Amino acid sequence: MNIADLDTPTLVADLDVLERNIDGMAAHCRQLGIPLRVHTKTHKVPEIAKLQVAAGSQGITCQKLGEAEVMVDAGIDNILIPYNIVGKPKLKRLTTLVQRAQITVALDSEETAMGISRQAIADGCVVPVIVELDTGSGRCGVQSPQEAQHLAQQIMKMQGINFQGVMTYPSNIRAKPFIAETLDLLTGDGIPVDVISGGGTGSEAASKELGCTETRSGSYVYEGMTRIGNSEMLAPERCVLRVITTVVSTPTPERIIIDGGMKTFASYPPTPYGHIIEHPDAKIYGMSVEHGHVDVSECSHRFKVGEQLSVIPLHQGMTSNLHNELVGIRGDAVETTWRIAGRGKVF
Repeated sequence: MNIADLDTPTLVADLDVLERNIDGMAAHCRQLGIPLRVHTKTHKVPEIAKLQVAAGSQGITCQKLGEAEVMVDAGIDNILIPYNIVGKPKLKRLTTLVQRAQITVALDSEETAMGISRQAIADGCVVPVIVELDTGSGRCGVQSPQEAQHLAQQIMKMQGINFQGVMTYPSNIRAKPFIAETLDLLTGDGIPVDVISGGGTGSEAASKELGCTETRSGSYVYEGMTRIGNSEMLAPERCVLRVITTVVSTPTPERIIIDGGMKTFASYPPTPYGHIIEHPDAKIYGMSVEHGHVDVSECSHRFKVGEQLSVIPLHQGMTSNLHNELVGIRGDAVETTWRIAGRGKVF
């Protein structure tokens, strides 16, 4: 089957670029001498996760419990969930999953730790946990080394959970004093720290310098080492995803309409909403629910109804979450189709 035979709008992945990105990050981490734990929230595809593990990742990271369940169902059995698991339904799902695979979860409060502990005791299992440090992200995480020490001390007293270490995001050398003091306090209490997990695509060297035992990287798989944010930052040769669209209307010489809108692309600023490979001067300046509005005033090409265009979406991970399937292409040939099994797993 040829790419031109696909119905549109269709999400496709350039397999040559995908494999290059996967192999490149694995080689990068080997050269740095730090273990890689890939993050799968960008692609949510078990087959891609397996390619990453085969390339050298020691396991995977899933942001949500639902994503982890999908990956365990696919046979992947070493997963970090760097997210606070709160509430009876999730806790029951967590302990069920822990009995099927090697699952570690992050937490940043005694309340969260106690919830996991109670459910684990009830279900007769032990959940490995790490404490998240807020070293500058302003998101989750304990706010000081002393808070980390206190939380670790409380965890050590609880049944059903097993303290493994700490994590930070993103890895930044400015976090070194915070992490160093935390480690000093914990080891001074006789609390072993087996895991120091750093994260963020492009922060692998910082993870190494911080003394991390692993680094979590995810967006690289689709966007290379350069995230796309505007036309000046675009690096098309490193971007895996394409949305194949069709021109469905040419109402004026300066404007065309494609058959992909808000429900096809993650349509949030800045514009343009994507990079049209065949005609870089064409700009997707607006979107309706099912229509993409394209300014072609700077193009010499005369567009026709029925013409196909390949668009690199502005945010590849969020766009991926809008689609059920990913078509793998090599050149102009369709090679495979993967189900995006983790899409919509926000719970």
